[in-house]
Amino acid sequence: MLRSGWLLGLLVFGGSVGLSAAVRHFDVMAAFEPAKNAGGEAAIAVTFRALDPDVKVNETPAPRLKLDLTQAVLEDRQPKAPAAVPDFDPLTARYLDIGKPVRFPVAVLKTVPAGPHEVKASVVYFYCSTREAWCRRGSVDVLIPVTVR
Repeated sequence: MLRSGWLLGLLVFGGSVGLSAAVRHFDVMAAFEPAKNAGGEAAIAVTFRALDPDVKVNETPAPRLKLDLTQAVLEDRQPKAPAAVPDFDPLTARYLDIGKPVRFPVAVLKTVPAGPHEVKASVVYFYCSTREAWCRRGSVDVLIPVTVR
C-alpha cells in the first residue's frame, strides 16, 4: 500500500512540475501576404497575442523569421541579423505594438508551381515581464499557407 501511494505521489508531483515548465505567454500566428503588384515584395505577417497582459515582445533584439531549410517556396529577404544580441533589461526595454503584425519580407521562388503550398518556419523573439522583472527568448514553429498565382 505504501509503495503504490508513493508512486501515485511521484506521478502527481512530477506531472505538475512538467505542466508548470511549459507556460505559454503568447499565441503566435503567421500569414502570407502576396506582393500587391508584379515585382513587388511579399511578406510573412506575424501576429502576437499576449496571454498575460504584463508580458511584452521586445523591440530589440527584433523578432526574426527562420524559414525551414527544406522548404522550396519562399526566399528570405530579411536584412542580416546582428552578430551580437544586446543586453536587455525589462525596466529599460522598448516593446513592439503587438496590435500590429510584424512583417518579414520574402519572395516567391520562380520555380514554384502555381497553387497552394505550405511553408514551415519558426519565429524567434525576445520578451519581458515588467511585473516580475525577467526577460526570455521565445521560439515557435508555424505552418504558413502560401498560394502562388
